[in-house]
Amino acid sequence: MTRLMFAAAVLALSTGLAAAQTVRMGTEGAYPPYNFINDAGEVDGFERELGDELCLRAGLTCEWVTTDWDSIIPNLQSGNYDTIIAGMSITEERAKVIDFTQNYIPPAASAYAALSPDADLKGGVIAAQVGTIQAGYVAESGATLLEFATPDETVAAVRNGEADAVFADKDYLAPIVAESGGDLSFAGTDIQLGGGVGMGLRKSDTELKAKFDAAIQSMKDDGTLNAMILKWFGAEATIF
Repeated sequence: MTRLMFAAAVLALSTGLAAAQTVRMGTEGAYPPYNFINDAGEVDGFERELGDELCLRAGLTCEWVTTDWDSIIPNLQSGNYDTIIAGMSITEERAKVIDFTQNYIPPAASAYAALSPDADLKGGVIAAQVGTIQAGYVAESGATLLEFATPDETVAAVRNGEADAVFADKDYLAPIVAESGGDLSFAGTDIQLGGGVGMGLRKSDTELKAKFDAAIQSMKDDGTLNAMILKWFGAEATIF
C-alpha cells in the first residue's frame, strides 16, 4: 500500500512538473496592437493576451522575451526563446527554415499610407519594415524600397519626406492614420499577402507545435479567438 501511494505521489509530481513547463515566447514589442511595451515596461497587446491564454489551455507557463525583428528567426534557431509570436505572416519562404502553427489571424489586408491619397505607389519610394512580406512585395513592384528596422521608422519616413508612402499591415496602420489628424491617409487599394499570422517554432519542436495547434483550434471552436481579434483590432477586423 505504501509503495502504491508513493508511486501515485511520484506520478502526480511528474504530471505537475510537465504542466508547469515554461515556454519562452519571443516577440518584438513594437508592433501595436499585435504587441507593444506598456507604461509598466511589460509586453502587452493582442499577442500577449493570446499567448497567455494559449499557454493556459496547453498547460504551459509563458515567459515573455523581446527581440529585434530583423534577428527574430535567428534568435529562435539559436535557442534564445521557444516561439515567435510577433505578427509574423506564414509564408513558404519562412516555412523552409521554421515551422508554423495554424494561423491565429486569418489572411488580412496590407495597405499603403501616405501624406496624400494620390501618392506615387508604383514609381515612388515606399518604406517597409525589413524582413516583412510587405518589403518583399515592394521590392518586386517596381517602386523603390526603403527598409527600416522598426515599424515606427517606416511611418516617420513618410512624415519627414524620405518616402512617398509606407506599406504595412492595415491593422497596424489603421489607428495611426485615424489618429494623425488628417496628416496621413490610405492610398491605393488593399493587398492580400501571406497565409495569415501564426506562431513560429523550431522544426524539431513538434510536440510543442501540436500543443499550441490544439490550443488555437480550441479558441477558434469556442469563439474566444474571434472575440479577442475584435477587441484588439476593431469591428472591421477579419475574423474566422
